[in-house]
Amino acid sequence: MGGAQEPPAPATPLLIACALGIERFALRTGRTGGVQGPGPVSIIRSGMGPRAAENAVRTALGQHGAKGAAVIASGFCAGLEPGMHPGDLVVAEETRDAGGTTACTGTGLMVDALVRVVPGRTVHTGPLAGSGHVVRGPERAGLRATGAIAVDMESAATLRTAVRTGSRPVAAVRVVVDAPEHELVRIGTVRGGISAFRVLRAVLPAFHEWHRSLLLPRR
Repeated sequence: MGGAQEPPAPATPLLIACALGIERFALRTGRTGGVQGPGPVSIIRSGMGPRAAENAVRTALGQHGAKGAAVIASGFCAGLEPGMHPGDLVVAEETRDAGGTTACTGTGLMVDALVRVVPGRTVHTGPLAGSGHVVRGPERAGLRATGAIAVDMESAATLRTAVRTGSRPVAAVRVVVDAPEHELVRIGTVRGGISAFRVLRAVLPAFHEWHRSLLLPRR
């Protein structure tokens, strides 16, 4: 008789949180490229703002089967650096807001995966700021002066809530829809953000790759 087989590795869930219906639609209908992660994937719409993000993520991670889930905050953002364009990608090294700073996991892994999955798109890395409202004009300059490269309303609250509910890998990946030279009248309408929408539809395989890579044994 052959030796006993090793038990299968436990399925590790992945939770992807976004604020808007159009962001969730993009992520859910995007191509997978045949890349699958090591566990079930849930894509939730939290609603806009940090408080909505906190409540939605806390509820999702409290559900049966969500223990230890990796969490990615995703969707659109406003770029703060000159030269950014709609459709550029932002991979956070950390998220920060008035509630504190949360370090992201495997930023380099995520960047490498995105470069393969969405070739030709510029990927920016750095701090991602959180705000309770849409940021414009001088306030953007103030955030940029702190070193932040982009801002959105949910990522910081999403990741902070995720790590407070248990030890887990977290990341924030955003697509620039609004930049210094391409400011929108209302970011929520995503007008002029067709390229950003198309990029968001393409990122899911990179999320799977990041998730799977984090669980591989280190040599």
